[in-house]
Amino acid sequence: AIGAAIQGGVLGGDVKDILLLDVTPLTLGVETLGGVATPLINRNTTIPAKRRETFTTAADNQPEVEIVIFQGERPMARDNKVLGTFKLSGLPPASRGVPQIEVSFDIDANGILNVHAKDTATGKEQSITITASSGLTTDEVDKMVRDAEAHKQDDAKRKDEVEAKNQADQLIYGTEKLLQDNAGKVSEEDAQKVRGAVEDLKRAKETGTTEAIRKAIDELNQATHKLAEAMYAQARTAEGQQPGSDPQAPPSEEPQAGKKKEGEVIDAEFEDVK
Repeated sequence: AIGAAIQGGVLGGDVKDILLLDVTPLTLGVETLGGVATPLINRNTTIPAKRRETFTTAADNQPEVEIVIFQGERPMARDNKVLGTFKLSGLPPASRGVPQIEVSFDIDANGILNVHAKDTATGKEQSITITASSGLTTDEVDKMVRDAEAHKQDDAKRKDEVEAKNQADQLIYGTEKLLQDNAGKVSEEDAQKVRGAVEDLKRAKETGTTEAIRKAIDELNQATHKLAEAMYAQARTAEGQQPGSDPQAPPSEEPQAGKKKEGEVIDAEFEDVK
């Protein structure tokens, strides 16, 4: 089991006159977009414990997601111990970032880990139980903790690079959707400036350094901000030209309820299962 010796002794009556609480010896989590290790239950969490997070898809019309459960302290999933995998299939066609996949980790008092995934739209669900066969010895746990500390700087650089690429990918997707949804509503000159910034970011994402990617992200953000300002000005002009409108009336302070920013997605995503 995942660190259940002391707690098991307490429940079984083998330990007396002392309060001992067992904890998770290593962090538990799932692999997300780019191979990032996304933690759900941190190291040294007292058990029993339960955590739940909501994730989404990384591609349009993704029919299934693969849940890869890891144990370890490294920021990239490949450097940790894989405890198990399972697939949640039958997702309905939807744009990336739309599906909501709830993933829950539940460790009972015996150290048994139950992982459950559910698509909130369809109710489809799948789960896996990880038992004693996936456990590690004390020496193995200590070695994994030492390895994480030894590779801390290199791991941080690798994770920063992956997160920059993930951020770039999300921004490219959201910006292209913004241009598509507003085709004909903005000037070609304004749209072309944004397209150019999108292409620059695509090139940086494929061949550039982390610094180059973040610089291109900032430049695209600035371009889309200017485009949004132009779209807002056009909308205000059109509103002022409507029959019966009062050009002297102050602008409305009332917000548009339910308005969602283009490209807004949950950061942690599951890649398409090949």
